[in-house]
Amino acid sequence: MTHLSSFKCVACRGGEPTLTDTEIAELHPQIPEWQIKEVDGVKRIERIFKLKNFIEAVAFTNKIAMVSEKEDHHPIIITEWGRVTVQWWSHKIKGLHKNDFIMAAKTDELF
Repeated sequence: MTHLSSFKCVACRGGEPTLTDTEIAELHPQIPEWQIKEVDGVKRIERIFKLKNFIEAVAFTNKIAMVSEKEDHHPIIITEWGRVTVQWWSHKIKGLHKNDFIMAAKTDELF
């Protein structure tokens, strides 16, 4: 099976369906450290990364920013001393898309 991080994000247009619970259950084992959560009725995936200090947290945040810009898919990133929280979901469809799982896998590789 090809790992999610080897895929490139595809343009997500409004009106596309969000992933079903079954599709989410199939993809989630490839990013086991990520939590599925719901915020204001919208499913997201989230992971908290622990780092040694603020400088490492900012450096990791910048790596995520570079990959996000290259893939044209952008997360919420909260950078704190020794910790970076990342949330992925697709704004246009108000839920989870395969792109979110691809980007979570790419984020794991950066870490």
